[in-house]
Amino acid sequence: MKAIVYSSVGNRDVLGLVDRPVPEPGAGEVLVQVAISGVNATDWKCRRFGHAEGRLMYPEVIPHHDGSGVIEAVGPDVAAERVGQRVWMWESAWRRPQGTAAEFVVLPSRQAVQLPPGASLELGASIGLPALVAHRCLTSAQQAPARLGPDTLAGHTVLVAGGAGGVGHAAVQLATWSGATVIATVGSPEKEKLARAAGAEHVVHHRSDSAAADIRAIAPAGVSLITEVAPSANLGLDLDVLAPGGTVAAYGTEGDGEVRLPTRLLMGRNLRYQFVLTLTLTPEEKDAAVADVAAAVADGALTVGEDAGLPLHRYPLDRTGDAHDAVEGGVTGKVLIDLG
Repeated sequence: MKAIVYSSVGNRDVLGLVDRPVPEPGAGEVLVQVAISGVNATDWKCRRFGHAEGRLMYPEVIPHHDGSGVIEAVGPDVAAERVGQRVWMWESAWRRPQGTAAEFVVLPSRQAVQLPPGASLELGASIGLPALVAHRCLTSAQQAPARLGPDTLAGHTVLVAGGAGGVGHAAVQLATWSGATVIATVGSPEKEKLARAAGAEHVVHHRSDSAAADIRAIAPAGVSLITEVAPSANLGLDLDVLAPGGTVAAYGTEGDGEVRLPTRLLMGRNLRYQFVLTLTLTPEEKDAAVADVAAAVADGALTVGEDAGLPLHRYPLDRTGDAHDAVEGGVTGKVLIDLG
């Protein structure tokens, strides 16, 4: 099979296109013929900085956590009926040397989730990490439910920072599906169109001098939850619009990666900062999130493409370096690599 690999940390030059044997599934595993590999920021960061203290966990790594494809074979303890299923994959490369940047990948059966009829392989490759991060953020509020579904967030006002980003797009759609009032912040008129296409009921330009007033006009009592991609840069705005008892669920870092919190103000209003890294959640938490995201997919609540607010940027496998550069450069939309 063709695969992209790297054996040392560094820039895109460490990536190589190679031939490798097709792996065989072990107990509890499935072999998936990959159709589309999804690229996230985590992928280029692991390539550049390593997995731990600048080192790799394995002599050779095939990158990318997310993807879609068709189950080709199953190992022991997996139902034979799974062969032929169209699936979306999550965390393929988490503490494993084989991700989805290859024509075939082996992974635990639970990490290959069946796509319902009508759900495209493009959608399948776009779900994974962004949707699971969004789920964790949306279930982090002090009064939020532990699970998402229709009406579970009814009565909540959610502010999605960066509503045109990958996680932001998923958060807008999952929160809308769950019955929340959704306000998205964006940085340009073009991104406003995308956030509205994703389903955001209200959109505010975060660079505007009136951003806090605009949000308060929509939610006079404040917002109960903020899904935050830039907690340092948006600290002032977030504190201006949070309701008492509100939560900031921060899943991104920027600048020096530090947030200086005014503790007396946070204490007085009983505010919470919840930092989010889905990769290190418990298996039970991950399974619950996957189940909810799968239900949203089945309901048609998660969609991709420019008309749905998430433009797709597609590359062949031999241009994986360009795909990484696009994500690192902050391209708006989802970057996909075609293998099928």
